Amino acid sequence: MTSRIGKPDTQADVDLRAALDQRPPTNFVMIAGAGSGKTTSLIKALAHLSRTRGKELRMRGQQIACITYTDIAVNEIRSDVGNDPLCHVSTIHSFLWSLIHPFQTDIRDWVLARIDEKTAKETERFANPKTRKTSLPGIEAALIRYRQQKEIVAGLERFTYGTGSDFAHGVLGHADIVKLVPALIEQKQLLRDLLAARYPVLFVDESQDTTPDFINALRTVAQTVGHGFCLGFFGDPMQKIYTAGAGAIAPEEGWTEIRKPENFRCPQRVLKVINSIRAEDDGLKQVRGRTTRVGDQDVPVEGTARIFVLPADEHRTVRVGQVRKYLAQVNDDPLWESDQKDADVQTLVVVHRMAATRLGFPNLYASLNDDAPDSLKDGVVDGTAWPLRPFINYLLPLVSAVRASDEFEIVTILRDKGPLSNPDTHGDIAETLKRLHEATVELNRLLSNPKTTVRQVLSFAIVSTLLLVDERMSRHLAVPVNPADELDPEHPPMTAFLASPATELWGYRNYIEDLSPFATQQGVKGAEFDRVMVLLDDEEGKGQTLFSYGKYFGITELSKTDNENIAEGKDSVIERTRRLFYVCCSRAVQDLAVVMFVPNVAETKAAIVKRGFFRLEDVLDEETLGS
Repeated sequence: MTSRIGKPDTQADVDLRAALDQRPPTNFVMIAGAGSGKTTSLIKALAHLSRTRGKELRMRGQQIACITYTDIAVNEIRSDVGNDPLCHVSTIHSFLWSLIHPFQTDIRDWVLARIDEKTAKETERFANPKTRKTSLPGIEAALIRYRQQKEIVAGLERFTYGTGSDFAHGVLGHADIVKLVPALIEQKQLLRDLLAARYPVLFVDESQDTTPDFINALRTVAQTVGHGFCLGFFGDPMQKIYTAGAGAIAPEEGWTEIRKPENFRCPQRVLKVINSIRAEDDGLKQVRGRTTRVGDQDVPVEGTARIFVLPADEHRTVRVGQVRKYLAQVNDDPLWESDQKDADVQTLVVVHRMAATRLGFPNLYASLNDDAPDSLKDGVVDGTAWPLRPFINYLLPLVSAVRASDEFEIVTILRDKGPLSNPDTHGDIAETLKRLHEATVELNRLLSNPKTTVRQVLSFAIVSTLLLVDERMSRHLAVPVNPADELDPEHPPMTAFLASPATELWGYRNYIEDLSPFATQQGVKGAEFDRVMVLLDDEEGKGQTLFSYGKYFGITELSKTDNENIAEGKDSVIERTRRLFYVCCSRAVQDLAVVMFVPNVAETKAAIVKRGFFRLEDVLDEETLGS
């Protein structure tokens, strides 16, 4: 187990152990701000349960379930508890699927009901006299597709879980799983009893971004099972950045609410900024801040926090370089100008499109995101979209090994993920290796040529036997396209994806594998960096309506919908942007630099000064940069 378990207790850790030591344990909600060590508290709680109840749980064949948001978090928690088999740590999707996959008949019934819902919705649209005539052919095509799907699904006996849904082939995607399983938990007492019997303690990490349906389903489990069941939520409503998330979890009668206000990450200047941002929301004031040991005392780290208000013109990239040069000089820190990973400079952007433009994969991103179905869109932000997997998991690593002249790695990849994984297809091994070597050299050439398309790379990889694609990809590669496949909502975006320059795959890979200095603010929850630069640019959002820094700082007029949402107490653009601003600013361990591109610099500077987030001398403009 790691040193996290041995870290000094906060009052929240003491209160949490007290709740867990009750018989039965008390259900709880922990609210832990950014940099508070929420994951440390969760891991210490798992270790405590392993010590105090481990023998009892093992005798009964039970485990402690811990559900978190990403595979990275899963691996981190598993490692920190020493891969203790008593702790079942998984993502929410994997956990839900593990519960439901034995119930294949119930899954089929749910899928059929979903198809009926979609059919009814489209039928209503078709009959609506207000529906535009140009939309009618598409609706008719959808109805035909749903009827075909239903006939196929009715005869399926087994369903599997994948990134995106493909009902006709028995595949349920992420979005389906988070709807299906909570619905069945609410409906079936047997499933609730099985869940509680297998996992008498269940922790939900990042609870603010967990769907309300799943939260409510777990509440129902806690209310209805006939034996001891402990439900615990770890989260921070201020870090809710996904619109589908539950946000604040209201504790029920008899539950314990535990607050963890400490911040061990941010220096004093940054701590003041994030406390000012949070003061307009739930008011949780974070205390302490990052310290350093001087002699026999812990001394607070001062750090820096500045905001640069710059004109939204064609010189954005140049100005970002000027900001970095200025920070390197004024902070006496040359690492601000370095793009090396060791420099720990992280540039955060509000939307993935901004990173795609800067890193050179705009066509790839637009093809799988704009007007694409969720089966594609949901996996673009993390590289799990099914069309991207052959490249991210196999072809790009293979070419990287070719470029490095690493023969051992080339053979390893071909053996683990390529044609050498099937010994029956080798024939003369020397001849096979010679042929595959020539194919990898040509693959490298194709992936280096800006005129090569994704389609051309895939077609070569298939012909050269480097890659065996599944039937789903084959349908989109086929020429001419089967008329039935043209009705597939994935067909238009896949056509655009296949026409994208293949070289864009490299920029995309660097982005999702954290090999670039760019990240989205949505993608760095829990992460921390010495030097953080946040780019705020509403213009580059291209129609982005969820977040607006202009509206947040009061320099852009609110829309009618914005005002209605605020009046009705609904989640508004102001609240969403405030939370996102808090998340990105709270990543800084040493220095924070916010760079805001705006049409009117003077007006924006005045609005920011009035807000009081930054010291007056830390609100800077282009004159500071010598422009």
